[in-house]
Amino acid sequence: MVQEKEHVDQGQVPEQGQAYSMDRLSEAFETSARRWELIVYPSLFAFIILAAYGFFLVYSLAKDVHYLAVSVDSNMTVLASNMQSVSDNMGNMTANIRTMSGYMSEINDKVSTLEPMLETIGSMDRSIQSMTLSTYIMRQDMSRLNHSVSRPMTFMNSFMPW
Repeated sequence: MVQEKEHVDQGQVPEQGQAYSMDRLSEAFETSARRWELIVYPSLFAFIILAAYGFFLVYSLAKDVHYLAVSVDSNMTVLASNMQSVSDNMGNMTANIRTMSGYMSEINDKVSTLEPMLETIGSMDRSIQSMTLSTYIMRQDMSRLNHSVSRPMTFMNSFMPW
């Protein structure tokens, strides 16, 4: 026993204690490994499922972007042809506006020649007003004449044989 005690004092464990410690370490390692297996394997499985789903999402996104690019390309072709048509129509409209501008200057010249005619039309208007007044006065005079002549004529007609 004294020898065992000397071995223990020097930091050495007897063979039997050392085997027990190794068994205990081995059991602790196996228990720890089982715990890690319970965590790592399901985590690894979940990671594989998430990676596959991520790949599917990236594949779907790439497919959608491809369809979008094809659609935008075809729409841009149509848009380019429509823009060419708009450009041609704008050119025609510019030519029409230039023609209208020329016609407007001609109209302006013709309206300026109408101004003296407006003065003449004003004097004609005054003459027509005076003619209307004269006609009105003539009508009144004719009415008076008719009234004045009709009485004596009625008296004279009573003597006439017809």
